[in-house]
Amino acid sequence: MRADFIVPADGYLPALQKWCNDNGIVYVSDEVQSGIMRTGAYYASDHFGLVPDLVTTAKGVGGGFVIAAVTGRADIMDASHVGGLGGTFGGNPMSAAAAVQIFEEIEKRDLMGEAQRVGRVLGGALLDLQKKHNIIGDVRGIGAMQAIEFTEPGTDTPMSDVVPFITAYAIKKGLLLLSAGTYGNVLRFLPPVTTSDELLLDAVALIDEALSAR
Repeated sequence: MRADFIVPADGYLPALQKWCNDNGIVYVSDEVQSGIMRTGAYYASDHFGLVPDLVTTAKGVGGGFVIAAVTGRADIMDASHVGGLGGTFGGNPMSAAAAVQIFEEIEKRDLMGEAQRVGRVLGGALLDLQKKHNIIGDVRGIGAMQAIEFTEPGTDTPMSDVVPFITAYAIKKGLLLLSAGTYGNVLRFLPPVTTSDELLLDAVALIDEALSAR
């Protein structure tokens, strides 16, 4: 998903992958933000029935330790000459050990299920918020990746002044929010998947308070 969390329409990604396959184009899924069960599956592409040719992974896979990876079809990965693959966030023993522990924690604590819970609670609360404030033009996301977009009521015209007001209001109350979108009119949410229902609803209540005070 894009940085402002636009969820592709049903059928779009499979059609795109087919077009790539038919034309000899490598299909790459960038899962740096959405990977490692952030969306309630190991990778966001899993929701669309995709098996990408290459997948990029970072951030969540290290649980705070610096590590990144590219995985993919053997014929592509083996095509590079010796020393031809590298990256700023290559592996090191400590980060590799952390990554192994991350997968153990995912299984032990059912963190995929937790991500799905966050999606249900947060997504539902944001939809309720949209009913109350007609400047919320869209609510979107999967699992613990959610976003709301502010537009002029009844239109697709971005309202770029709303997000700065909300983020400034929220930080005074102890809540950090992240802006996004080409026009700066999107609030995106990436809470830890272990965030309690109470904290999620408190955050939405504070956004409601900010919108009412605007």
